Amino acid sequence: MTRKILTGLNPEAYEHPFDRKALASLKKMPGVDPLLNKINEYGIDRLLRLQSLGSQIKVTPRNFPQLHEALVETCQILDVTPLTELYLFRGTGYIQTYAVGVEKPIIGINLEGMEWLDKDELLYILGHEVAHIKSRHIIYHQTAIVMPTVKNLLSNTTLGLGGLVAGGIELALYNWLMMAKFTSDRAGLLACQDINVATTALIKLAGLPDEYLTDAVIEDFLTQASEFSSNSFDSLDRVTKILSYTEHWRSWSVMRIAELLKWVDSGEYENLIQQKNLNKPETPAEPEEPEKWNFLTSW
Repeated sequence: MTRKILTGLNPEAYEHPFDRKALASLKKMPGVDPLLNKINEYGIDRLLRLQSLGSQIKVTPRNFPQLHEALVETCQILDVTPLTELYLFRGTGYIQTYAVGVEKPIIGINLEGMEWLDKDELLYILGHEVAHIKSRHIIYHQTAIVMPTVKNLLSNTTLGLGGLVAGGIELALYNWLMMAKFTSDRAGLLACQDINVATTALIKLAGLPDEYLTDAVIEDFLTQASEFSSNSFDSLDRVTKILSYTEHWRSWSVMRIAELLKWVDSGEYENLIQQKNLNKPETPAEPEEPEKWNFLTSW
């Protein structure tokens, strides 16, 4: 399959409106800047990079050529330079990936990701991570990753992180992390350029290895996604919604393919593939107040 190189692709051209709203709400919250400054003071960015360099295997054209080729093609298609570093880490029983590094970004993928995904699916998964780098949102992304540790480190400092968390920063951060998945999924689809590939990749991300991937499984997965998107969550109580924010580490594969299919059906994906409006973002919506925005009632 010959894929189109999307030279000049602007991340705002495929940015999901929920991502835009959630990030705007997060940035407006009092205390966000002191939190980011404190994290920078602790050298979290350098620490996360050091952890990868010191404990994971760097992927090169020699040792893992298929992984490296997939990364090269992903970055070419999405117009991302320079080529980021890729690291392979130990198996966890399910596919896991990450992107960290504000100054020098790196991407990680675990053993299951390498073994379970074919080359096309790797483009989707790596495209998802490359999108975090292309959108220049790594600082917020890795802050969410280390938030539990940072809370413990700063609980007794004058920063008063406990009060900030009580004020909603942590929930707003996790909320944005959930919404950012929608944008990154769009980038993943632009990388692999096949909705069927994106579908099987998300099924595998949910924990199902290739040997169980039958036509019936795929069809039922899509049916489940359609049913999920038609449900109303307005009746859920506040505690349930808050707990859902903090479950950002789950795959949420059904919800994500439902959102991705809506984008394809809208025609916006095809316009980008045909290299139309690569630099033209959607008209920004007026961001809602942080306390009124949540992923369970706003999509």
